[in-house]
Amino acid sequence: MFKTFEYGDPASETVLIQPVYDHDLSYIESQIEEIRKIAGYDFRLVAVKVNNWNDDLSPWEAPAVFGNDGFGGNAEVTLTEILRLTDDPAKSYIIGGYSLAALFSIWAAYRTDRFCAVAAASPSVWFPGFVEFMKDNAIRTKRVYLSLGDKEEKTRNAVMATVGDRIRESCELLKNTGTQTILEWNSGNHFKEPDIRTAKAFAWCQLNKGE
Repeated sequence: MFKTFEYGDPASETVLIQPVYDHDLSYIESQIEEIRKIAGYDFRLVAVKVNNWNDDLSPWEAPAVFGNDGFGGNAEVTLTEILRLTDDPAKSYIIGGYSLAALFSIWAAYRTDRFCAVAAASPSVWFPGFVEFMKDNAIRTKRVYLSLGDKEEKTRNAVMATVGDRIRESCELLKNTGTQTILEWNSGNHFKEPDIRTAKAFAWCQLNKGE
């Protein structure tokens, strides 16, 4: 259903899984180099290219918050496809991504225990009802990395402007459940250095997955 792109060491015990779209693939090589630089060892990364960013990564239907494109709520189908890539019990699987892919990754960890960590760089936690979902459900991973740009909440879009409060609340929720969680603030708005931000997220998960 989805096209995949593989990078790194195919024999590595650490497998990073990242839902992507065209814009992510344009910088993924620099992201991978940055992960190697920070983490200090190789890995296998499987980039799963979704067909429709808004539909395939949203956990439920929601109206458009910018432009005319709403959210189709097809994340369950996407997760089913991704889980087919995680069938080796000898491997450690980390799921993560940027923006809506980061939100999807957090949501996925509430749906399955297959992932040892979540790398959520600038996640779209402004998504309607998501923090409430976190309150009503139990996460099934031990580690979650969160980050946000320090200018992301300074936007005229009323829904997206809630992202700062929502990510602070998400971090506290996770910590209160005993999940090892970090919230890192990056300089700039949502579109600044997504490759570096995503790399830092995956590298933190790699370096902490054995604790």
